[in-house]
Amino acid sequence: MKIVMIGPVYPFKTGLSYYVSLLYMQLKKHHDVTLLSYTMQYPRLLYKKPQKDYEDDTLKIEDAEFVLNSANPFSCLKTAAKINKLQPDLVIFQWLHPYFAPCYTIIAKHIKTAKTLFMCHNVFPHERFILDKKLTKMTLKQGDYFTVHAKSDAEDLLSILPDANLQVTVHPAYNFFKQKDLSRAQAREFLNIPDEAKVLLFFGLVREYKGLRHLLDALKILKDEDPENTRGLHLLIAGDFAGGRPEYDAYIDTLGISGMLNITDGHIPIGEVEKFFAACDLVVLPYEDATQSGVIQVAYSFDKPVLATRVGGLPDVVFDGETGYLVEPKRPDLIAQAVLDFFDNNRAEALAAGIEREKYRYSWEKMENVIMGFGADK
Repeated sequence: MKIVMIGPVYPFKTGLSYYVSLLYMQLKKHHDVTLLSYTMQYPRLLYKKPQKDYEDDTLKIEDAEFVLNSANPFSCLKTAAKINKLQPDLVIFQWLHPYFAPCYTIIAKHIKTAKTLFMCHNVFPHERFILDKKLTKMTLKQGDYFTVHAKSDAEDLLSILPDANLQVTVHPAYNFFKQKDLSRAQAREFLNIPDEAKVLLFFGLVREYKGLRHLLDALKILKDEDPENTRGLHLLIAGDFAGGRPEYDAYIDTLGISGMLNITDGHIPIGEVEKFFAACDLVVLPYEDATQSGVIQVAYSFDKPVLATRVGGLPDVVFDGETGYLVEPKRPDLIAQAVLDFFDNNRAEALAAGIEREKYRYSWEKMENVIMGFGADK
């Protein structure tokens, strides 16, 4: 097939840019693919932090074309004209937030013959606002095909487009982070963590809906049960607190668990991710709300089991007792129980075996097959 992809790639430093790069690399093996990226993704008024990182070019796409300014309608029209000149069979959009509704609507409406696929990472945004549903429907109704990574997102999509031609398929694994093949001991030496410690990891952007406070509360419960040595537990927190670090520091001091924590505040470059996952025993996602999470797929690429909550699409990828644990949200007591079960009953090896059995399901080859399934009706 002849395909045009639209989305962020290096030097944009988002999980979505990793996704777009890896999907492009997979599709490029068998198809004629053109990748159109942004000259500007978000205006500074909306996203004040640096959006680009030129230090790590691991996923640099040499032939990516940077043509699209998301806030400039003339740029959107120019992009549509470029797509029409290429005469692709399929145009793939990455849908993440209604901010992109005007831009993507202009482009999609001006595509002459190609079919359009919207890959919906969230149908509706985590932080809902008054026009989000209207903007989402305005844009997505331009699509011919849709993918979502969670059953909950499929329900959201069908609530606005009842006849949508969609496929629910899990988020593929981010397996490119394993670059140095660090051993557990080497990673812990880098992070100054004792080799015998029982290590949990909370990874990624720290936002309230991700429930870090509930994990901290769980540590407090476990500390109170074993105040002498806190069962050897250690929590790694690696991610950008987006200015909210002082509030969490105060909360940690109140709980009296600072000695159990290792915090890295800020964007984690690609080359630094491996040490956190190699060092940990169990990755924890205590989310209050979610559609899906790329963190799970990073964990699985390191054969690390996941403790997650039963929200959104997380139960679609974490199988309780097989690849990790599922607990009810906002229940630090249940998080504490699962942590105890994992370490006291030595579950790591059995859960890693479960992850191995699911590897194809999380592959980019599987995602390519899903996309080609849509193309079969041309």
